[in-house]
Amino acid sequence: MTSTEHGVFARSWKDIASAFLRLGATSYGGPAIMGIMQAELQEKRQWVSKERFVEGLSLVNMLPGATATQLGIFLGYTRGGWWGGLLGGLCFVLPAFFVMLALTIAYASLGVTPILRGALYGLGPVVLGVFVVAVCRLGRSAVSTVSQAFIAVAAAAAAIGSPLGIAAILVLSGGAGLLLFHSRRPGVIVVVASAAVVAVLPVVLWSRSAPVSAIPRGVADHASLADIGAYFFKVGAFTVGGGLTMIAFIQQQVVEQFHWLTPREFIDGLALGQFTPGPLLMVAAYVGYKVAGVAGAAVAAAAAFLPSFILMLAVLPVLERVRKLAWTRAVMKGMGPAVIGVLGVSLFGIAPHALPDLFAVAMLVATVIVLSVARIGAVRLMIAGSALGVLRSRVWTSV
Repeated sequence: MTSTEHGVFARSWKDIASAFLRLGATSYGGPAIMGIMQAELQEKRQWVSKERFVEGLSLVNMLPGATATQLGIFLGYTRGGWWGGLLGGLCFVLPAFFVMLALTIAYASLGVTPILRGALYGLGPVVLGVFVVAVCRLGRSAVSTVSQAFIAVAAAAAAIGSPLGIAAILVLSGGAGLLLFHSRRPGVIVVVASAAVVAVLPVVLWSRSAPVSAIPRGVADHASLADIGAYFFKVGAFTVGGGLTMIAFIQQQVVEQFHWLTPREFIDGLALGQFTPGPLLMVAAYVGYKVAGVAGAAVAAAAAFLPSFILMLAVLPVLERVRKLAWTRAVMKGMGPAVIGVLGVSLFGIAPHALPDLFAVAMLVATVIVLSVARIGAVRLMIAGSALGVLRSRVWTSV
């Protein structure tokens, strides 16, 4: 660490640690967590500009790994350098691990309480409202021309109606940006070819990777800690598309192939994941616990998130050196609108789960209005929403 980097980190480490410990302990909603980060760290604390935040979103959506955690590493890096990125990522992940572990142990003996269900009900529409406002605010910055609006719409259409993954859509959008805003046509050919590689490579690597261990069908207790670690490292290293995509991979492998969990046990794990703040991938800790206890939970969680740290902390110093070049800015001007389009699709995808009735819809509308007219922190609104959800559940059951 250079003297300059040491000085930056020394001045900012407490700010980074406190912000991400708080977010890691209170942020719910999977992809919507990125909206909470925008509200708390970009809009409220002004750690980065809107343009820089969109750059971070573009980067984390292109790379394999846990996108919310990677965005936390990115924001920590912009605030405190390399060590700030490492600290931000760790402080975001650790609260979720301990909450998931505590819930898993409690669930084994007590089940899910009505209070927790009520709190989750109230959190859903508030988190969705934060996500809506974040996408609108970032959209005003990222989509400022007709060409960028076209890219955003095309990216959303591709996300809905094509087999292209998010990474491929973003790389193609970067090629469009290079063509529209830099006029170097040969570069577009290279970027489009890269999109094909990005879309196909993770699947090829996954399909060619050997099974973690020769676990007989129907046997769930023969996996060693090395087996668990190797498997979840592959999940974190080769899966593009964020937590939801990773959950699909995990379900297919641990239930249908390895038989570490029964289908019912995996569904229970997903339910606990909804009660756990932080990244969706923390369901890895639940799987690890079911297979090998507390040690299995620790190994599974560490292995699942390790690739995200390795990739981001290796890429960010390089990005910092090239991001001001003309061709890089052109690529980012194409990727930024595409991120907004993809986030819009994600927004509509999670809406039905967060809005089960008209009361939840009213909470969503109220959240959007409050965030639009007042500078109230997202965390405070989430606490208020969970309290209102608990109150509603009490009143509903007493009627």
